[in-house]
Amino acid sequence: MTDYLETIGRLLLATACGAAIGWEREWSRKSAGLRTHMLVAVGAAAFMLGAVRFTESPPPGASGNLDLDPTRVIQGIVGGIGFLGAGAILHSRGSVKGLTTAAGIWLMGAVGVACGLGYYDLAIGTSVLGFVIIGFLGFLSDRIWDHREKEEHPE
Repeated sequence: MTDYLETIGRLLLATACGAAIGWEREWSRKSAGLRTHMLVAVGAAAFMLGAVRFTESPPPGASGNLDLDPTRVIQGIVGGIGFLGAGAILHSRGSVKGLTTAAGIWLMGAVGVACGLGYYDLAIGTSVLGFVIIGFLGFLSDRIWDHREKEEHPE
C-alpha cells in the first residue's frame, strides 16, 4: 500500500507542478497551456516510475538478462520533449515565437523526471523557479519592452 501511495504522490506532484507553469501560460494565452504542461510533467514522471520499477522488480515472465538503464529513459524523455517543444516554435518573417513555451515544456519534462525519481525538493524548487522566470520576469520584461517601444515609436 505504501508503494501505491508513493506512486500516486509522485504523479500528483508532477501534475501540480505542471499546473503551476501551465496556468501562467494559459493566463498569457499561449498555445501550450495548462493541460499540455500537466500532461508533459505527469507523462515524464510515469516514464521514470516505470523505468525505476522495472529495474527494481521486472514483471512476471520477463527474461532473466534485462539490461535497463534508467538514464537512457531520461535521454529518451529529453529528446521526445525536445520534438514536442520544437512544434511550439514558429518562425515567420524573421521573428521567432514560442521559445518560452517550448522551454516551459522542456522544463516540465525535467520536473516530471524529478517527481518520478522521488526528488521532491528538486521538482518543487524547479517549478517555483520556472514560475518566477516565466511569470514574474515575463511580466516585467513586457513592461520594460512596451515602455521602450513607446519611447522609440511615439504615436
